[in-house]
Amino acid sequence: MEFLQIFPHVNAALNTSSGIFLILGLCFILAKKVHAHRACMLGASAFSVLFLVCYITYHTLRTSVYGLGPTKFAGEGLARPIYFTILTSHTILAALVGPFIIATLWRALKGRFDAHRRLARLVYPVWLYVSVTGVAVYVMLYHLYPAK
Repeated sequence: MEFLQIFPHVNAALNTSSGIFLILGLCFILAKKVHAHRACMLGASAFSVLFLVCYITYHTLRTSVYGLGPTKFAGEGLARPIYFTILTSHTILAALVGPFIIATLWRALKGRFDAHRRLARLVYPVWLYVSVTGVAVYVMLYHLYPAK
């Protein structure tokens, strides 16, 4: 069971890495460094896929193998509505953004840069938000208000 305890930290590191690559990718494309942008966006995609695999593995093991429920948020007062607002928006957007990330990436890889750019302007901020709020949820759940 101690094996499970590493997953939230790995997931946060993967989300953080994805977010860093997203920010660097934006900086590179604004500087017209297309190859560096491409490398960063592929890196962000890879970290996001790894995150998804680890996230699903963690929750499958936690519920199906060990019979544990979800981790309880221990914060009280104003922290609770803040946490659950962030968690809810993060969860909904994370569930919706995946196919759009794939479509954006596909357009770029096929050289359809005008279509890629139009879609990326909508998808990028959502993807970055999901990465950042994933880390925020982790910090609140495991560091600021850990279960006792």
